[in-house]
Amino acid sequence: MGALIRAHDWSESPLGPPTRWPQALKTAVSLMLHARQPAYIAWGPEQISLYNDGYIPILGTKHPAGLGQPAAALWAEIWDTLGPLNAAVLAGEAQWFEDMPFALAGRDRDLSWFSYSYTPLRGDDDRITGIFCVAQETTEKVLAYSRTQAERERLTRMFEQAPGFVAMLEGPEHRFGLANPAYMRLVGHRAIIGKTVAEALPDAVEQGYLGLLDEVYRNGKALNLIGAKYAAQTAPGGSIDERYVDFVYQPLTDATGAVTGIFIEGYDVTDRIRAETHHRALLELGDRIRDIGDPDELSFAAAEILGRTLEVSRAGYGTVDKASETITIARDWNAPGITSIAGVLHFRDYGSYIEDLKRGETAVIADADQDPRTAATAGMLKAISAQAFINMPVTERGNFVALLFLNHATARDWREDELALVRDVAERTRTAVARLEAERDLQALAASLEQQVQERTEEYDRVWRNSRDLLVIVGADGIFRAINPAWTTILGHEPEEVAGHSFLEFIWPEDATLTQDGLDEAAAAHDLTNFENRYRHKDGTPRWISWHTSVEGDLVYAYGRHITVEREAAAALGQAQDALRQSQKLEAVGQLTGGVAHDFNNLLTIIKSSTDLLRKPGLPDERRRRYIDAISDTVDRAARLTGQLLAFARRQALKPEVFDAAECIRAITDMLRTVVGSRIRIVMEMPSEPCRIEADVSQFETALVNMVVNARDAMDGAGRLTVRVEEVSGMPAIRGHRGGAGPFVAVSLTDTGVGIAADQLIRIFEPFYTTKEVGKGTGLGLSQVYGFAKQSGGDVAVESEVGRDTTFTLYLPRIYETVAAGEERKRPTGSAPEEGRGRRVLVVEDNVEVGRFSTQVLQDLGYETTWAANADEALTLLQKAGSFDVVFSDVVMPGMSGIELGEEIRRRQPGLPVVLTSGYSHVLAEKGRHGFELLHKPYAAEELSRILRRLTGGWHSSP
Repeated sequence: MGALIRAHDWSESPLGPPTRWPQALKTAVSLMLHARQPAYIAWGPEQISLYNDGYIPILGTKHPAGLGQPAAALWAEIWDTLGPLNAAVLAGEAQWFEDMPFALAGRDRDLSWFSYSYTPLRGDDDRITGIFCVAQETTEKVLAYSRTQAERERLTRMFEQAPGFVAMLEGPEHRFGLANPAYMRLVGHRAIIGKTVAEALPDAVEQGYLGLLDEVYRNGKALNLIGAKYAAQTAPGGSIDERYVDFVYQPLTDATGAVTGIFIEGYDVTDRIRAETHHRALLELGDRIRDIGDPDELSFAAAEILGRTLEVSRAGYGTVDKASETITIARDWNAPGITSIAGVLHFRDYGSYIEDLKRGETAVIADADQDPRTAATAGMLKAISAQAFINMPVTERGNFVALLFLNHATARDWREDELALVRDVAERTRTAVARLEAERDLQALAASLEQQVQERTEEYDRVWRNSRDLLVIVGADGIFRAINPAWTTILGHEPEEVAGHSFLEFIWPEDATLTQDGLDEAAAAHDLTNFENRYRHKDGTPRWISWHTSVEGDLVYAYGRHITVEREAAAALGQAQDALRQSQKLEAVGQLTGGVAHDFNNLLTIIKSSTDLLRKPGLPDERRRRYIDAISDTVDRAARLTGQLLAFARRQALKPEVFDAAECIRAITDMLRTVVGSRIRIVMEMPSEPCRIEADVSQFETALVNMVVNARDAMDGAGRLTVRVEEVSGMPAIRGHRGGAGPFVAVSLTDTGVGIAADQLIRIFEPFYTTKEVGKGTGLGLSQVYGFAKQSGGDVAVESEVGRDTTFTLYLPRIYETVAAGEERKRPTGSAPEEGRGRRVLVVEDNVEVGRFSTQVLQDLGYETTWAANADEALTLLQKAGSFDVVFSDVVMPGMSGIELGEEIRRRQPGLPVVLTSGYSHVLAEKGRHGFELLHKPYAAEELSRILRRLTGGWHSSP
């Protein structure tokens, strides 16, 4: 290439003669020519091509004319791909590509692969002026890798997916080493691996196959059999199944040539052999039919062919008198040793299956002793060699007139292909007999053929005129050729007003495009079925029509049914279903209300009884403390109940904070072990890295306890509970709800309980739905889990089957922000209320009883209190009555809410603390706390005092 470059005429080239080439280009060319890899240079604005000897095979027939050509011309066939790459390199971006495919001109293959690098070349002025390419063709490597991968995959699938059966026998005793699924099906899925043929397949031994194996093992020669019969009892006590197989016994040898085993490979060709046998029978029947002119002889021939082909005891054909329930058999075919039953037989003497025959149904009896239709008369049937039989009725114009029958002396299962052959023979026999009778009738009718044609034409005309549905003939151009009178009844137009006009003149405008597409499809010989569109009635209203079409030449024949009433009924049904769903929602609300009332009445009963007993004079201190403790515990239970209800409704005002879910679970592990008891082992599978979430800690722990209690009850107090925490890439779609992208923390609890039935899974999170005994549960535990998960931006899934493990998985969004160093969650303790020491509290409460009680509690704690009945009164007191240390306000009040009051106080007196309290508020649930401290009702006196002291510790009003 160095010689070619020096000899090349560069006078017309933008590069000019090599003596005037810039030094940078000369250096690059020298480097290129000395490179051992294929190398190529594109220089200047025109990207003039230069290359070395190694690059010549890449160019193929483009060499040597490619020397000095612009890159766009040299690589014209791939310039759409190459051009942008070159532009990027000239902009300063080096490129590298591995195994890149190109369809290059001038080569002997359609597609080639290359690995190559593009490096920017700078001129003498240090500007990028060219491209230096080092390339390597990898076509053979890519193709070889593809072939290797394909072969590996083919071999991997060959054994399991082989259409034929495969097995390997080891040693002279022929012990099964392996067998593929097809072989296992052939031998009835018996346990054969590790057993000898004699042990696993005694039926094969009886049929001589063991002897064949011994012969192959002894002489080392392969044995190939075609269409060999193999009869196997595929199930203990079951019937014998005859199969036909093509197979080869191939001896396996070791390095010395000694036989060590036998490889079996073959195909189950039973269906083919049976099909060929049945096909030959039908061919024989066809030949016999052509030569027989008597209906009785033809029927006997059909019976004989069926009897020999299916190897039955008897086959015959007889005429039936349905009124007297008898069959007259003129002649029947019988196997050797079987007596003929020609004559007249009464069906009722042999069972009740005559009722099936009268309905036109084939009577198939596998065993007269077992079938309820013949059990009482089985002795009579066995006496005539008919313990198993097929009776196939032959009908004529809907009447049961004849019977094709097969009898077998012993019990026999009739295969579907045998029934199909009997049906085929019966149909051909009936058709042949009908043909013979028709030929006779045709001769009698020939004289009146013209009259019959006229009557038939008049009949078709009556159908056209009297049809209640639309009958139309329309061309592919959309022009109606003929219209029946039903068009007037259904759409109001006379036929002559429609014929010769386009369908577009009558179609409902919104359905024009749809109908044109349908007509095009119908005209293309794609018959339409139930194609629905709207036509305009003459009065201007729409009518729905359902069309069926067929095509003949360039005309479409269409039948249209008026379905406007059905469409309106369907719409009304949809509205009724919507109303039903709404009714079901109302019923669920009613169930929820009743459950709440029931549980609260139980709690109120304890409180009422305790307060009544506390009023008794002279009550001992021990009993007084007991009643007081009972009231306190009942209040806590009521608070948990309302918390669970509000979490389920997703209206609880949660206090979200960032914490490590795994660390939180570790902290309450001892409590969980106490909940489940000593007979349940808890297994923790926790990640090494923190899995932080942002949620209400208390509600998270409550949800965890609820799931643990549910698992404990499912295991009846004994088993293993696995608690797993892990990060997942997303939340799946659950119960029809949309999934979630991004990282989630999955908290899973898997128990070893009895599982959950499918009909219970769909209701398991409903409030007050429980499968436990009365008094063992309220059905709110899992409802709280569901409500907490949904309100926290996640969901809860359950996987279970009856008799297997159950897994509940709580999905919560993962948070990556770090908890501040040293920060710990402080849990309230049961310390005694602290004194208020003269701090002034403005109490805002609209409920008289609650207001009076709150002020009394605060005064007992040493606070100075002023009570305002509403927000307006509170603002007036703040303005007139001097300063307060803190404002303690309810959230739900007439007029201005507690949140609005707090925001107004924040605007007027920014330093004055505000504490809100509420048992429930939709405002809090929907919009949050707005930065105010929140105390949930019911609250303890010490909890209220602690919050007030903390908020007023650094701020005091002036006297």
